[in-house]
Amino acid sequence: MPEQTTSVDEAVTAPQFDRLREIRATEPERLGEVLASRTRRRPLERDGKLFIVAADHPARGALGVRADATAMADRYDLLRRLVVALGRPGVDGVLGTPDIVEDLALLGALDGKVVVGSMNRGGLQGASFELDDRFTAYSAASIAAAGLDFAKLLVRIGLGDPGTAATLEATARAVTESAALRLPIMLEPFMSDRRDGRVVNDLTADAVIKSVAVASGLGESSAYSWLKLPVVDEMERVMASTTLPTLLLGGDPTGHPDETYARWGDALALPGVRGLVVGRTLLYPGDGDVAAAVDVAAGLVHTAEPARR
Repeated sequence: MPEQTTSVDEAVTAPQFDRLREIRATEPERLGEVLASRTRRRPLERDGKLFIVAADHPARGALGVRADATAMADRYDLLRRLVVALGRPGVDGVLGTPDIVEDLALLGALDGKVVVGSMNRGGLQGASFELDDRFTAYSAASIAAAGLDFAKLLVRIGLGDPGTAATLEATARAVTESAALRLPIMLEPFMSDRRDGRVVNDLTADAVIKSVAVASGLGESSAYSWLKLPVVDEMERVMASTTLPTLLLGGDPTGHPDETYARWGDALALPGVRGLVVGRTLLYPGDGDVAAAVDVAAGLVHTAEPARR
């Protein structure tokens, strides 16, 4: 018989949301208790691969998906979509800021999952200080104290923007603190610039390779450093530029899904690639079927045969 799927509308009941709101208002200490008591697992305990669903966009004010500028504004709808995704086989975990992680914990969605805490959200989308990306969410210490499994940060390098210096310094400090705690930390680097008032990432292979070189050298030890990289042309050259374990960034939902999946599949077979981190592309698919989109990506991650160097 075909496996039953839960629709987004059915994923979380009204009483569950009632309970979540009540605990937040009257028993906030329960949040830490629920996180501390969740069932944990080793990140690479299965086949050495990871498939993480990302939901850290709202804290940067990035609420748009395709032509809908407020697609992620409804927190209840987002949580339902995340619960559907986390319930699918092959989904290893979630990436989020404290508000998202704590909501999911109260909904019972994090048992047996790898939980990645997002650290830096101060560089709000469209702000004049966007590249001076202060660490305003988790710290390495708070991630460890909450019993989460991974840290993650975005490090955009704008050579023409003085805010980059503070971002690099803060990132190096976060990498050092994570290594001291033996906490894996995902660095998502980009070479970035402002065009027509917007921060734009350079997605050429040469630019990604440069960002990898800079990010890899941050901190007093790279022992616990991972990379989170976009899938670009000449991905073989990109992966030849690092020995750090790497997860692929799904990116914004553009183009036909079949073409996107094919690019992911090719990149997942490269040496050093350990999996995939995807958010809006799968949580808000064009046809609305979250479970089906997540299942395709999970199949790519957990059946990919790595190539040899």
